[in-house]
Amino acid sequence: MSWIVLLISGALEAVWAGALDASENFTRKRPTILFALAMVASMAGLAYATVELPIGTAYAVWVGVGASLTVAWSMVRGMEKASAARIILLLVLIGCVAGLKAVS
Repeated sequence: MSWIVLLISGALEAVWAGALDASENFTRKRPTILFALAMVASMAGLAYATVELPIGTAYAVWVGVGASLTVAWSMVRGMEKASAARIILLLVLIGCVAGLKAVS
């Protein structure tokens, strides 16, 4: 169960990162509220997962999932350039996250 919560928390990290960008320096109400809710839920999920998982592994997976999803979403929306090198590096990052789970 901790792994599932951790993956969901990582996805919520991508949500709050996107909402932070959309909030335009906290001047837009809805993205600001989404940012706050997603951030609290993401951190709570990370805290829950670390009860059973080592903090180093849990944090690396949380950040890896959040960063990968944030970059992928930015590429899909055209906010960041998608290139073969970026996609390969994202796949390597995802592979490393999966590797940490495999050895834990």
